[in-house]
Amino acid sequence: MNSKERRHTSLRNAGDINIDYAAYAEFAPKGAVAPKYMGTVVDQYDMNAMGRVQVLRRNFRFISILGFACTLICTWEVILTLLSGVLTDGGTAGLIWGFIIVTVGFSFVFASISEIASMSPTSGGQYHWVSEFAPRRCQKFLSYITGWLTAIGWQCAIVTIAMLAGTIIQGLIVLNDPGYKFERWHGTLLVIAITTFSILFNTFLAKNLPMVEALILIIHVVGLFAIIIPLWVLAPRNNPKSVFTQFNNGGGWNSDGTATLVGFSTTITSMIGYDCSVHMCEEIKDASRTLPKAMMSAVAVNAVLGFIMIITICFTLGDVDNILNTPTGFPFIQIFYNTTQSYAATNVMTAILIVTLTASTITEVATASRQLWSFARDKGLPFSSFFAYVTPGWNIPLNSVLVSLFVTILLSLINIGSYEALTAVVSLTITSLMSAYILSIGCILLKRFRKEPLPYRRWSLGRFGMAINIASMAFLLPVFVFAFFPLTSTVTEQSMNWSVVMYVGLITLASLYYVLLGRHHFVAPVALVRRDEVPLASGARFLA
Repeated sequence: MNSKERRHTSLRNAGDINIDYAAYAEFAPKGAVAPKYMGTVVDQYDMNAMGRVQVLRRNFRFISILGFACTLICTWEVILTLLSGVLTDGGTAGLIWGFIIVTVGFSFVFASISEIASMSPTSGGQYHWVSEFAPRRCQKFLSYITGWLTAIGWQCAIVTIAMLAGTIIQGLIVLNDPGYKFERWHGTLLVIAITTFSILFNTFLAKNLPMVEALILIIHVVGLFAIIIPLWVLAPRNNPKSVFTQFNNGGGWNSDGTATLVGFSTTITSMIGYDCSVHMCEEIKDASRTLPKAMMSAVAVNAVLGFIMIITICFTLGDVDNILNTPTGFPFIQIFYNTTQSYAATNVMTAILIVTLTASTITEVATASRQLWSFARDKGLPFSSFFAYVTPGWNIPLNSVLVSLFVTILLSLINIGSYEALTAVVSLTITSLMSAYILSIGCILLKRFRKEPLPYRRWSLGRFGMAINIASMAFLLPVFVFAFFPLTSTVTEQSMNWSVVMYVGLITLASLYYVLLGRHHFVAPVALVRRDEVPLASGARFLA
């Protein structure tokens, strides 16, 4: 056993680290925040081991970061808003069984990511992990590409959620005023308004974000029951056999199986992105332990809530053709109205979704800005010094937060000219994030195949690590391919899924920039890592 392996196996109690900073002044806790926001001694150890300085406040704890992840993903809300696609390709049976498959698959994925996050709890997330764990000859380039994928992916995610919230408001207006004309520029203005509110919240109320996330978690849970109880009480029931066995192939694919796989886009969107909390980990107290527990708990909570909503909606949706042709543009609004026969009740039930999706936009802005800031501090972007600036006293990356508003406004303007182009942009969220998952988990899996030692982690998959990593890759690779499929087999300019063009364009642009400028400026995170240099005081030990 080599010295590195001996070091990892001797660490027994991660909660009891005693780092001898006095003897090693260069490793003293460094940061621009008050001592109470520096986190635990383990957080300080992790930051020093990764060569980072504490500049953000560690004010998130388990419940607040659990709320952060649950409300950002909005599983049951997203399922409702994206019903059209999965009912066209898959039907009720495709929705139910597809959600189960996707949930199991993403459970493996986020278990793998949780373990990696416990090894390296950094806001950089996947691009840092790829840099640290990829084969040496391709570390820098793969890390750079991963940084671009996640940075752009999370910026697009803001537009995705804000656009859903904005267009639902328009759908509600259509329901109450049939004379209203559904204008795309109205949707764009609503996106800008919702994002502006989220930006203001992430600046002036940033200190209160953890408390607010815990409160929104309550709304997220209670809101589900406020919607499903009227549906179960008032709506007629569909036949159980047809609900669980009737697939739909509205896209004209060669089989129901292919149609169901294409329809996975709804369930994938509802369960992807729990790594959002990773990008907040430099604001989490005791991150290497709290983060993995909160991430996996969020997956479990949202999976249960999502499944309850799916069963409810499949049994109470009524005639599929009727709700798909609703003038509101959202089948769930029509379901609410058909069930309650009340405009007031439908407005209240729909308002719950608007509130939770707006809250999701707030958390999207926080995630996207931290990812942008982290990548910029490693000089991975043009004008990195601007993006990486942290406002003194506020201890937030204010410039990155404001840039998120600017990017969202630019992307939302695309909606005025072409809704299809905007759809391609927002689809980039799914493919970009899945690419980052594949790269980071693939690097860890390769190290396991080669029997190379991994850093100590306080949340470990143990002897099942390799099997779970393999299961993650077996799930991600095929669904990544199907994420580029259009909803129908016969495509037109309007129905084509142009995300493949956007994805290839992003990879090409990032690669060209890397060759021309990026490789000269980008500081690969692995160059800063110094795990074996950060000393432990004599007698320090780790408990499992």
